[in-house]
Amino acid sequence: MSIDKATPAEWTASNAKHLRTPYIDPFDIQPDLVNAPPHYNEGNIECIDYLKDSLGSGFEAYLEGSIKKYLHRFRYKNKPVEDLRKAKWYIDRLIQEQINTPQ
Repeated sequence: MSIDKATPAEWTASNAKHLRTPYIDPFDIQPDLVNAPPHYNEGNIECIDYLKDSLGSGFEAYLEGSIKKYLHRFRYKNKPVEDLRKAKWYIDRLIQEQINTPQ
């Protein structure tokens, strides 16, 4: 599932099994900076898809580096849960890459 192309219902269903409180306030109109950051979907191709295409076999190393980055800095920012959710997003993507890569 694309981080920016999923419907709100798809994200709610996807995230509900991972969150302690899956309720999403329907009146909260703030952009979802973890799962659908608006600045990652400019142009004709989503940033993560471009990175996968251009990095080839290095894409998994990119995902691992992003996981480590968010796990390192979550303590030092004002939104630690947001950074932990971003790390989780990258972990989930790395898991999908492993599932989709023939061994």
